[in-house]
Amino acid sequence: MTKPGSEPPTILENRLFYRGRKFNFDVNHLRLPNGVEGNWECIRHPGGALVIPVTSEGKLVLVKQYRFAVEGRTLEFPAGTVEPDEDPAETVKREIEEETGYRAHRWQKLGQFILAPGYSDEIIYVFLAQDLEQLETPPEQDDDEDIDTLLMTPEELEKAILDGEPVDAKTISSFLLAKPHLKN
Repeated sequence: MTKPGSEPPTILENRLFYRGRKFNFDVNHLRLPNGVEGNWECIRHPGGALVIPVTSEGKLVLVKQYRFAVEGRTLEFPAGTVEPDEDPAETVKREIEEETGYRAHRWQKLGQFILAPGYSDEIIYVFLAQDLEQLETPPEQDDDEDIDTLLMTPEELEKAILDGEPVDAKTISSFLLAKPHLKN
């Protein structure tokens, strides 16, 4: 039995407003189950995959990256967009090498979460990477990336989050998923 109010809205019209390099922007005209009609916007994203690299000493490998939208650098775990027909596990294997110069030999999927359901369908897939090996030749960054790699203890990352340093939401959420798996 369907509980009252749990019926999905009826899509009366779906318009692609913008097709971008990383996402699309839809405007949908909906009728809610209570009869109210209106427009709802949605960013359609193929999903992202994030990796939490942990060194044998228990340090986290993070990146500090310039983000145009916030006009500054944010502290983040390495992550990237899942390409069409790509398994998120392959995405993180590519991103850890490209962004940090490390390769992992042990992987564990920690979970996934919806990043911002109020306006986007993006899902972030989270992986823990251990048994790291530093690549002999540092990777070349993409032309549109400005990234520095740094090592932090879990306590240092938690302090940065609590002190209000610019740490992105996917990193904070993923850190919470990883905490039970990190050395004390």
